[in-house]
Amino acid sequence: MDEPSSSYSSASGGKKKRPRSPSDSDEHPVHRTQIYTSLEDALTFSDTMIALQLMRTQFPKLEKVVIEPFILQSQLYSSVKDRTQVDRDLESMKKDKVLRVFKLNTGQDDHAIMFMDDYLRQMAFAVKRSRSKDQDGTEVFEWFERYVIHSKLEVSIDQCELCSLLSLGGDVTDKHITSLINAGLLTRQLIDPNMYWFSIPSIGPVLKGLTQGRKEILSLLNRKKYKEMLLSSLEKTRLRFSPLDVRFHIRDLIGSGHIKTVQTPTGLLVRISKD
Repeated sequence: MDEPSSSYSSASGGKKKRPRSPSDSDEHPVHRTQIYTSLEDALTFSDTMIALQLMRTQFPKLEKVVIEPFILQSQLYSSVKDRTQVDRDLESMKKDKVLRVFKLNTGQDDHAIMFMDDYLRQMAFAVKRSRSKDQDGTEVFEWFERYVIHSKLEVSIDQCELCSLLSLGGDVTDKHITSLINAGLLTRQLIDPNMYWFSIPSIGPVLKGLTQGRKEILSLLNRKKYKEMLLSSLEKTRLRFSPLDVRFHIRDLIGSGHIKTVQTPTGLLVRISKD
């Protein structure tokens, strides 16, 4: 598969250029309508940005949830062999505000990657929905975008720093923080109520499907005599319990180490990883 040029260095090295997000990608003519007929033809990449962009185009279209494309960090690890280079590139892209990384509330060590432009669109939709409910304190959304999002790049923030940054816009009250939580922009940590995760609005139903889809695919493979299937056959499976497609889950399960691929004369084989 021919790969478009990337703004970031490949795993084999190279000088980093100015990063670009998909929305200004004249240099990267990749569109969400682009369809790849086989996952086997686009399973691995040599470059972090190319992997992110192409997986973004492959994000499944969801019928009942309005959510912008995101990529799981596990999917990225399954697609680019050099994990150290992936981590370096992600840090660079975070600092350049090309993307954000989010800790997902799945009960596991799951992280989602979303391009900044996509996240701002998702945030705008959540803000519009919150304002339509005529809630007080909606000015906090503007403060949050202007003073918090672009200055705090980590996956979490503590109460003191959050209030300090928001206060650059005006007097902060508990109602303001509640509005951010209700809009899905923040999630209070259970272990420490003074800490918050940055979150992706409206992602809740997708996370449920993510967990169920993982179980469904692993159950399907475990029922096979040798706990394996050809990738081309598995990819055609219709999931009953996840709105996400099989391709999305396969990349995730490979990157998290639950399954592995083996090249055979008849094609790429997907197999349960032995403990």
